[in-house]
This record gives sequence, structure tokens and C-alpha cells, in this order.
Amino acid sequence: MAGHSKYVSEHDISKFHKDGVVVLRGLFKDWVEPIGHGIEQLMADPSPNERSYSPDDGSAPFFQDLCNWQRIDAFRDFIFNSVAGEVSAALMKSTNARFFHDHVLVKEPGSSIVTPWHQDMPYYCVDGKKNISFWIPLDPVPEATALRCVVGSHKWGVNHKPKRFDGTDLYEGDESEEMPDIDANPDKFEIRVWALEPGDAVAFDFRTMHGAAPNQGTGTRRRAFSARWVGDDALFLDRKGKGSPPFSHLTLKSGEPLHGPDFPVIFEE
Repeated sequence: MAGHSKYVSEHDISKFHKDGVVVLRGLFKDWVEPIGHGIEQLMADPSPNERSYSPDDGSAPFFQDLCNWQRIDAFRDFIFNSVAGEVSAALMKSTNARFFHDHVLVKEPGSSIVTPWHQDMPYYCVDGKKNISFWIPLDPVPEATALRCVVGSHKWGVNHKPKRFDGTDLYEGDESEEMPDIDANPDKFEIRVWALEPGDAVAFDFRTMHGAAPNQGTGTRRRAFSARWVGDDALFLDRKGKGSPPFSHLTLKSGEPLHGPDFPVIFEE
């Protein structure tokens, strides 16, 4: 039966499905140092998928890069040799766990960049209900600058309009529903946020609304490694190479199973 692992409790699995997010304390603490070295290597030689932002106010930048596991040894080692695949399958209640992509996010000390409220699903070339993202901090993250999630939003049945960081629509002619103004109406939403230690993981559904505050007042970097996974119901959804990550080289058609060398099955019951 899908949905069991000695590394995650039945309570965690139930909470993930009910809330769309659960925190797993210390799960990847042994991977903090190697992934940190991998991020140093990546920042010294970013990929064409780099998406960094420098605030107009001159404060510190926000580095982002995606899809580097095939060239950064530490990332590939984590994907294939950590318990992430097994834990993903258990939390998703899936018979397997297929790796989708990696995403590195580094907010330097003093950065005024806000990560706007969004859902990941509308950006991705994937369809299916079984999916999970691990947001893994490599530095201590106080509650004030940590990832924030709207509890239960994965069950609302709405894929809100995806935006670029500058506020423009990602897809031309997109008539999807706009993201609600959560910050202006916080009492209408159950927002959950946790102070985190290196190697903790916030595990959330691609449909869960989330965002993050600027990295101001801490004096420390906020390095995070996100590892995204899909389950046994994953299908390709053609975004015409406009998604994030773009995956513009894929030749799959919408509705076909998501497969190929970019998306290896890491764990299978």
C-alpha cells in the first residue's frame, strides 16, 4: 500500500493532505553541508535558467536558479541517495516518486525582495494531484523571514494566475482568477509560518499558496534548496515553453505521462 516510510509519521502524512503543508524537522540535516557546497558551485557558474533579482532600492540581490541536478554533483547525490524520494512517495500516497526539478533560492542579508503570494502548480508543465515540494533551509530562518503558507488552499480547486516577479502575467491572454490580496486581508486566511533550522523541510503541495518576506534585520543569508517531486498520476501539461522552469526542449504532448531523462523515478514500491 502506498504511503508508508519509517522517516515520516502517519500524523505527518495526514497533516500534509489536510493542510497542504507540513514541517519535517531535521530530516535533511546531514545534507546541509554538501548542498551548501553545491550552491557555491552554482552561484559561481549559474545556468541559463538563472532568475536573479536586484531590488530597485539598491539592497542585496535575490539569486535563483533551476534545473541543475544534472551538472551539480551534490544536488544529484541528494536526489538519488537521500530519503527524499521515499518520503515524497509516502507523503503523496504514491507508489513511486519521480523527481521533477530543483530550485535554489538565496536571499542575501538586507534584501528587500518579497516573494509574492503564489501557487506553484500554474507555473509547471505537469498535471496530477500527487505532488510535493521540499523547501529546505541551509541557514537558520527566523519566523519573520520564513516561508508562509495558506492552510488548506490546495483544496480550493483554483489555479490562480501566475505572475512574474515584476507583476506581469506569465502567460499572454491568461484569464485565470487573480491571487487574492492575502496581506490586506490576513484574518480571512489561516496563514502558517515556522522558524526553521538548517536541514528542516517545509513540505507542501504545488497548489498550496505560499510566499516569503524580505531578508531584512537578520544579518544572515537565507539559502534554500527546493526539491520538487511528482507521483504516479503525473501527466505532462504543455505550457509552450513558457512555464517556470520552461522545459522548452520537451516533445511530450498534453495528457501523456510525464517521463524521460529529465524526470527520473527515484523511489518505487
